Amino acid sequence: MKLWDKGISIDKKIEQFTVGNDREIDIHIAKYDVIASMAHARMLNKIGILNAEELKQLLDGLASLEDQIDAGTFSIDEQFEDVHSKIEFELTQSLGEVGKKIHTARSRNDQVLVACQLYFKDNLIFIKEKVKTLFDSLLDLAETYKDKMLPGYTHLQVAMPSSFGLWFSAYAELLVDDVYLLNAALQTVDQNPLGSAAGYGSSFPIDRALTTKEMGFGTLKYNVVAAQMGRGKNERTIAAALGGLSNTLARFAMDICLYMSQNFGFISFPDELTTGSSIMPHKKNPDVFELIRGKCNKIQALQTEMVLITNNLPSGYHRDFQLLKENMIDAFEGLKDILDIFNYAIQKIIVKDVDIYDEKYKYLFTVDNINTLVVGGMSFREAYQQIGGQVQEGTYQPDMSKKHSHIGSIHNLCLDDIRVKFPEEHD
Repeated sequence: MKLWDKGISIDKKIEQFTVGNDREIDIHIAKYDVIASMAHARMLNKIGILNAEELKQLLDGLASLEDQIDAGTFSIDEQFEDVHSKIEFELTQSLGEVGKKIHTARSRNDQVLVACQLYFKDNLIFIKEKVKTLFDSLLDLAETYKDKMLPGYTHLQVAMPSSFGLWFSAYAELLVDDVYLLNAALQTVDQNPLGSAAGYGSSFPIDRALTTKEMGFGTLKYNVVAAQMGRGKNERTIAAALGGLSNTLARFAMDICLYMSQNFGFISFPDELTTGSSIMPHKKNPDVFELIRGKCNKIQALQTEMVLITNNLPSGYHRDFQLLKENMIDAFEGLKDILDIFNYAIQKIIVKDVDIYDEKYKYLFTVDNINTLVVGGMSFREAYQQIGGQVQEGTYQPDMSKKHSHIGSIHNLCLDDIRVKFPEEHD
């Protein structure tokens, strides 16, 4: 069953190659094709293509398919090319000639496009909600451990005093930046492309404003060529946003792996969250965070893939676009799992006491001590040379009493201010 079938048989090898993994991938967009088909049917009724009884039959048939999808019993058999052909077949089987009318005034091109955009829109919102959950967890941890000292590093060398409160809230505030990008991607896909058909519109008097409202899009993509050219552009934009979030999570995971190492020993996790070694019984490996790091780095590569598949394609539809779906959907599904497991695991973190009197942390406070001399009237350059000379001579004795009071520093984390920065809605 193919929407483009004209009764001519096609070579089986060609068919297998061109269909690819669409049957498996399309399960994720099945319910969105149903949603779009319902909106399309209502529009066809309004313009007189379908009568009231035909509309009712189609909506009932689509609702039945939606129930199957929700229950997990909907499947796409090998005889079907994709979810779109499967749904039309089921409607035709149950409704006869009425089922055949659903494809009027649309093409598989805009069917795929609108189903993908509805999927993208919903899942960007799901991811944003999961980011908010992690964001709240990190700020709660920052509040809990705001007074716990943590050595700060530059070039992986001991640098200046930090704290667990500063560390947790740093990643929380980075998530705010990631949500800005997610919202930009959300705004990009929140434009109805249905009605662009094969990319050049339709001679039927379709009502695109109606379908826009029915599907809950914020606006529509007015120009039908621009709507079709959104394929690829949507994916590139989303991949950049997912990649930005993945970068934050991967860096955080790297910190966790580093800080769990015995050479640092700042944090730990309960045994049940770690794994062992097949030959070393003492091992307590942070496999969860290593996998998060690897999976997030894989997602960051997605933008390059999306660019290279679509770069310099002329306007209009091209079959290359089919290749965008699989890894795009995998990235969404994978990132939702990553956010869930990250939030689950980070709440079980064991924060250790760091002995700042340990010899290796002796020079954490040199900058603070320089600043004390400057406040006392000495020039910065002279103070720097004085403390630097003590370090070189081995006579330096740290004064750990100085507080950092400015906005966003160790002793003024501004957690409430960071909390209100989180974007609640996309504009």
